[in-house]
Amino acid sequence: MIQSKTGRFGTQHQTSWDWRAAVNFIGGGSGSALLALAVAQHFPAAPPWQLMLAALALIGIGLLSVWAEIGRPWRAFNVLFHPQTSWMTREAFVAGVIGALSVAALLTGIAPLAWAAGAAGLLFLYCQGRILRAARGIPAWREPTIVWLIIATGLTEGGALLVLAGTLTGKPDVLAISVLLALCILRLATWLRYNRRMLASDAPQSTRRALLACGRVLVPVGSLLSIGLLAAALLQPGLMIAAGTAAAVAALGAGWYFKGLLITRAAQVQGYALGNKLRRGHPLAQAQR
Repeated sequence: MIQSKTGRFGTQHQTSWDWRAAVNFIGGGSGSALLALAVAQHFPAAPPWQLMLAALALIGIGLLSVWAEIGRPWRAFNVLFHPQTSWMTREAFVAGVIGALSVAALLTGIAPLAWAAGAAGLLFLYCQGRILRAARGIPAWREPTIVWLIIATGLTEGGALLVLAGTLTGKPDVLAISVLLALCILRLATWLRYNRRMLASDAPQSTRRALLACGRVLVPVGSLLSIGLLAAALLQPGLMIAAGTAAAVAALGAGWYFKGLLITRAAQVQGYALGNKLRRGHPLAQAQR
């Protein structure tokens, strides 16, 4: 007997994107956020060239992974022909702008070019969220709050990388640690809102199980543990390097784990929906009797 208002069938996992697409969201999100936060941290001067190169490398790794995923790699240039309708096209254009501005800033040392690159990094992160939002057939991606969750997750990853850059060189930045603490709280809030809306939706059980696995890492490890360690780092300066490093690794790893599961496991395509008013003689109508 069908208990729900609508019976759904034909639900299956999407096969177009795999771990290589997840690498794009991981690398691109972390790199673009790192670039934006590094620019903000060192404003009005340009950020160190090492941070800019690290951000470009992460974005480049993400884009190369998508290129490698395509059966005919040279067909990837087709993505450039639909800026009026495709967020993937807009992401590609923004990536080109980031690359051009960053290289120009590195070669000339002109700070405003780095500022513009940082602003483009935020736009790149927004495009990634809209790419998932545009996938109307996948419940876990079409949820409107996914855009803000992707942005918050990317910013948290970028903040974690910025903290690691300081702690691993023995020069922890109190402001960077404070910003990462705020971003961990923001990501936790956006995740709780997203997860609550997903649980209230008609998402497939396989999607719910994948999101449950995400929450088991994102909340206790990537949020609560990181928040506690960051608070300890701020309250006890002697623990700043050790606690800050551990918190950044936890926040970064949890974000990457979440994105990997979101793309590869929580990507079920919603099937057709049939209402209660089924014609007599239809198999589903017979099952309801």
